[in-house]
Amino acid sequence: MERGQNEQLTKEDITIVDTKIAKKSILGTSLGNAMEWFDFGIYSYLAVTIGKVFFPEIDPSAQLIYAFATFAVAFIARPIGGMFFGMMGDRIGRKKVLAITLIMMAVATLSIGLIPGYATIGAAAPVLLLLARMVQGFSTGGEYAGAMTFIAESTPDKKRTFMSSFLEVGTLVGFIAGSGLVTLLTFLLGSETMLAWGWRIPFFIAAPLGLIGLYFRSHLEETPAFQEMKETKKQKSVKNIFTEHWRSLLICIGVVFFYNTINYMILTYMPSYLSEQLGFGETKGLVLILFVMIAMIPFVLLMGYWGDRIGRNRLIITALIGIIVLSIPAFFMMGTGSSISAFLGLLVLSCLFTAFQGTLPAALPSLFFTEVRYGSLAITYNVSTSIFGGTTPLVVAWLVKATGFNMLPAYYLIGVCVIGLVIVALFVKETAGRSLRGSNPAVEHEREVDERLANSAEAFWWKEELRKKQEKAIAKLDPSILGSQQKNVSNIQ
Repeated sequence: MERGQNEQLTKEDITIVDTKIAKKSILGTSLGNAMEWFDFGIYSYLAVTIGKVFFPEIDPSAQLIYAFATFAVAFIARPIGGMFFGMMGDRIGRKKVLAITLIMMAVATLSIGLIPGYATIGAAAPVLLLLARMVQGFSTGGEYAGAMTFIAESTPDKKRTFMSSFLEVGTLVGFIAGSGLVTLLTFLLGSETMLAWGWRIPFFIAAPLGLIGLYFRSHLEETPAFQEMKETKKQKSVKNIFTEHWRSLLICIGVVFFYNTINYMILTYMPSYLSEQLGFGETKGLVLILFVMIAMIPFVLLMGYWGDRIGRNRLIITALIGIIVLSIPAFFMMGTGSSISAFLGLLVLSCLFTAFQGTLPAALPSLFFTEVRYGSLAITYNVSTSIFGGTTPLVVAWLVKATGFNMLPAYYLIGVCVIGLVIVALFVKETAGRSLRGSNPAVEHEREVDERLANSAEAFWWKEELRKKQEKAIAKLDPSILGSQQKNVSNIQ
């Protein structure tokens, strides 16, 4: 039922979340996400080897840059995939789209393992690699935004941050599996065998993993928020997204900018930085990152837990300040040549980064109203990731090579965090414990219903924002009718 801002909340307006279904949704979505990021992550962990296989004619010192350039090219397709799958997800449902993206990623990843090297088919090899990476990027464009949307809409308001943090646990598990497999194969087979054919094995594993993830996702139930929206037929077009929700789009782009720049710096670039710039060797660099990611998992869940209790913004701002202060000391520790010091330096930055992993999967979906949530989030997340996050390994690798300054990544992180601090402090509204924009309150237990009924204004905190959007939309259509409509607009959802 649609209600005006001043009307009282009723029991029918409150969604009581079935805990079993919510946990099943989290498990299925997180496992699928782990499969997808295993597929996407193994490329970065094999970047040095891939550079040698597909770009052997290039100066060895530049092969890593070309390999990361191929990595970055996939991000061109991400915004296109985000718009395509995002709008589809707002039309046909989150569940169906998440199954499609998983299949596409598995097929594209398997294809990379089947491409002959440059020595066999010449220039066609890197071209085919680029095509497969583009399909990966197109698929990923709809994956993560859809996973965030699905979990956020399936969880109760007061536990949304903690439950959504399992999505990033899935991401870490996927990266850990990719890193662990590459490390194990490198240790067992040796560098020469890995270069000859061993690098293909992780890509071949994509097919069975994709089938496992598809099984879990096919047994999920659609989110209550989408079902409610489908009944009211409130889906919006791409034009509506850009004209009516542009402010939220810009805020999301800014948040994703610092989030994924730090993400790709730590989880994607650092293995190559440790081996190529600091001389740790391929295996040691991968092992260090592997143990750091394992250590991150409990911190992600802890940050999600505290995000529901003290607010997400406090944790995010504290972590941004922490990275600004500790980046230079952390990179100094990595540059000492000691494995223990390098591990501790990585651990410091990674634990601070978990504040974002534990909170943003819940915070980002809350920026948008239900009818545009998947589409808006998919577009902005992938545009920002493609421009800033995905290019981070390439840009930083090039800058380090051009300047010869190994501490440059630390200053890069500091600059990014300063911008992030301004964005979060000034433009991101705290929404922990509140309903999603455009959605009814969601509780875990029936005993929470009376508490919500006693505070209707807090339950629909987003009504005033919606009223202003509708006034502006009416004024654009016909300014002369704005005055006569102002009395009625507050009664429209």
